[in-house]
Amino acid sequence: MGIERELKLALAPSQHDDIARFFDERTGAGKPIALANVYFDTPDCALAKAKSALRLRRTPEQWLQTYKTLGKSVAGLSNRQEWELPVKGEALEIDALIEACDDEAARDALQHAAPELIALFKTDFKRIVWDMEREGSQIEMALDRGKIIADVDGETRHAEISELELKSGDVGALSMLSAEMRGAFPELTPEDLSKAERGYLLRTRGEDDDEA
Repeated sequence: MGIERELKLALAPSQHDDIARFFDERTGAGKPIALANVYFDTPDCALAKAKSALRLRRTPEQWLQTYKTLGKSVAGLSNRQEWELPVKGEALEIDALIEACDDEAARDALQHAAPELIALFKTDFKRIVWDMEREGSQIEMALDRGKIIADVDGETRHAEISELELKSGDVGALSMLSAEMRGAFPELTPEDLSKAERGYLLRTRGEDDDEA
């Protein structure tokens, strides 16, 4: 098990170039990555009810399956349990993920859901990544822009992804960098919903791009 710690800030799409330039000038050019993700659950959303999420991700190098507890997010800062394994291709290897999950409640939820899992929604986005040191802590900055896509009863729904994630550093370092970013870009706002949570909301509420 790993612990995913991140501080997430929402931003207007018009700010992406300015924020990318901000990091490029301080750390060098960021690394662009295209990420395609499919989220799975049962038809009655048993995993969401158990406060967890299951994702299959295609990166430029490999396929990954990831199981997370949703945890809590306050002022954009979240801590989540996470289990991630490589897979051979575009399919879950759910037995391996169940075996890797060392939290009893999370493992039971995944095991009970496994026979009924279906693809519920997708997130496709471009990510630019930079690494920076703050207060002796290594922080990964990830600037994401793309779409959440859900097909519901023959209707395709979309919501926009436009956010900055500050990852991996300790809480003090993440908060310090967040304060610096919000000082430079006052329009940045804390985002307490994960992409998975927004995907579920898209299915139930029908957010569109203007509402996301």
